[in-house]
Amino acid sequence: MSRADFAFALRVTVASVVALVVAQLLGLPMPLWSVLTATIVSQLSIGGTLKTGANYMLGTLAGSIYGGVIAVLVPHAGEAALLAVLVIAVAPLALYSATHANMNVVPISAIIVLLMPAFSHVDPLNSAIDRILEVAVGAAIGLLVALVVAPSTAHRQMRGAAARLLEQMAETMGILAQGILDGMTIDDVSRLQDRIGAAMVALDTVGGEAERERLIRLNLGVQTGPMRRTLMRLRHDLVFLGRAIGSPLGEAMHERLRPMLEDVVAGTSAWLRDAAVALRTGAESPPIDRLHRTLAAWTAGVAALRHDGIVRQLSGDAAERFFAASFALEQMHRDLQDLDRIVTEWQHPGAKAQGSRPEGLTMR
Repeated sequence: MSRADFAFALRVTVASVVALVVAQLLGLPMPLWSVLTATIVSQLSIGGTLKTGANYMLGTLAGSIYGGVIAVLVPHAGEAALLAVLVIAVAPLALYSATHANMNVVPISAIIVLLMPAFSHVDPLNSAIDRILEVAVGAAIGLLVALVVAPSTAHRQMRGAAARLLEQMAETMGILAQGILDGMTIDDVSRLQDRIGAAMVALDTVGGEAERERLIRLNLGVQTGPMRRTLMRLRHDLVFLGRAIGSPLGEAMHERLRPMLEDVVAGTSAWLRDAAVALRTGAESPPIDRLHRTLAAWTAGVAALRHDGIVRQLSGDAAERFFAASFALEQMHRDLQDLDRIVTEWQHPGAKAQGSRPEGLTMR
């Protein structure tokens, strides 16, 4: 477990305890809802807590008002009438929540407001007000604790998520290159790409939370959009590289292609790993000059293969896959230049002032 995991556990514990104490001091009839809300809205980052808390509060408000209105306007003295009112209250809200994933609490709030009077002997209006107050207390405490107790911004988490994604890309690139040379099953390629895709989705989620923090000035870090878009393009480059995997390319092509591909993959993977270290530490982007030379050698090698007529010896399918690999690596070269600039933009101010590259970030 990481420090972030322990910090999250601490925030959830503190939020639940404080919510219970405050709800009892305020004399709220059901402190349970305050405690549950404080626990639910607590997320790994401030931005995540803010988003979840706002959605939960909005859903509670809408569900409580709707449930209260139905309870007041539709008589339901008997059991059959209560069942009918429950259907009227739940069905449209359940349909709404099915199309709005962040509004799952709407039908739940309506059910609580509708049924609570039968158990606590309060009128529907007071039940709705109590529900809103209880949730508001829990949501406010959850956000306050996120800001005060071991606060963790989504912008900081974005660094770690991007670094992990770059390391996965470096590993995946090596495996895909080996697949181009020696073959690989479609299922194995799909698993690799799905893994990168899942990491990309997680990164985009954290990036969205970081932008919400920026919007309300909770952090002053650089915008996450350029980083997310560049990493998405690199993810597409890997997809194109995976499409180059198929039947063997032929002995002559295999013999010439192996050292070229191994060199470019080794250089690119090494730079990606060094860029991941730079992101984690807030250091300057690693030197990219050697990578430029490696990719220039690849381009020259591809031109030589075409000049020597080796590409013309390939079948139509094999030639198509060869050009797919070449296109993917050339496009990746351009995207890595963008990433080099972006990693430098994510430098910590202290590292920028020093203007030097830390040890251990040179190309291997």
